[in-house]
Amino acid sequence: MKYNSLGRTDISVSEICLGTMTWGSQNSEADAHAQMDYAVEKGVNFFDTAELYPTTPVSAATQGWTEDYIGSWFEKTGKRGDIVLATKVAGRGRDYLRGGEGADAKNIRLALEASLMRLKTDYVDLYQIHWPNRGHFHFRQNWSYNPFTQDRDKAVANMLDILETLGALVKEGKIRAIGLSNETTWGIHKYLTLSEQKGLPRVASVQNEYNLLYRHFDLDLAELSHHEDVGLLAYSPLAGGILSGKYIDGGRPKGSRGSINPDIGGRLQPLQEPATRAYLEIAATYGLDPAAMALAFCLSRPFMASVIIGATSMEQLKIDIGAADITLSNEVLAEIAKVHRQYPLTL
Repeated sequence: MKYNSLGRTDISVSEICLGTMTWGSQNSEADAHAQMDYAVEKGVNFFDTAELYPTTPVSAATQGWTEDYIGSWFEKTGKRGDIVLATKVAGRGRDYLRGGEGADAKNIRLALEASLMRLKTDYVDLYQIHWPNRGHFHFRQNWSYNPFTQDRDKAVANMLDILETLGALVKEGKIRAIGLSNETTWGIHKYLTLSEQKGLPRVASVQNEYNLLYRHFDLDLAELSHHEDVGLLAYSPLAGGILSGKYIDGGRPKGSRGSINPDIGGRLQPLQEPATRAYLEIAATYGLDPAAMALAFCLSRPFMASVIIGATSMEQLKIDIGAADITLSNEVLAEIAKVHRQYPLTL
């Protein structure tokens, strides 16, 4: 397992991050504990969660269970000090989370205190804004994205409010570093500018979607990442499991995400299948597990701080973590590049 610096902080994270969003819906507490045990044994020191989790489906009835399971594991094992722990405060729109008001001074403090109680800890290493209050193009919203309705002054005031609150929480010892999620290039850069102008904590990372079928980060976000040391924490590196090949020809394995969420958040649609088949053929030609190849590709990207994996079975978890031991050859990377040029955007 390799380890990377989280932005310009002194925090070192494993290149594989254990994602947790299925714990409480598709996975039991015992499953969650087993996954954490195995991941730590294999060198993973980075867990990512959110106040919103579990998902598939997202539910007011189960909200917070994922953090509960992590907290009970910390309590059982005493390994809190061994783990870089990341969680998130929800953006605007979930009515059952403080009326859906989103991230601001009041709601960040309320959300963090609730998370700390569930996680059975007095601090988190990385606290992230799950999505911006002003709107964004993530979660398949790129087809209706319209930034021209945004109020710039209101958006910037909210960012400054967020940074000042997070800065106070850093001074109180409740947060070590801050991050963003589902953000845009302008949003990240504006946070960085405000931090520099006001002497407030600097954004260390951004958690956005990245996989063979969705490579938006390769462009202007990659440039920002390089110059400003804001590493990517890639979520959905298997495109919701699509890149494993399990959904080819209409497959819906029992208990899979696609059997619960029919289109996997808009990802599972006809345009992705030709590209997915092409990537599966590359994996078969070179004797690679397709999921491991997809993850190894993500790990090869120069802007990657950590790749967030998610598994509902131990078999999947072993394959995912094993990707850290795979170095893709130049031949494989060249074949992947050919497919990407043919199918540049399929999700």
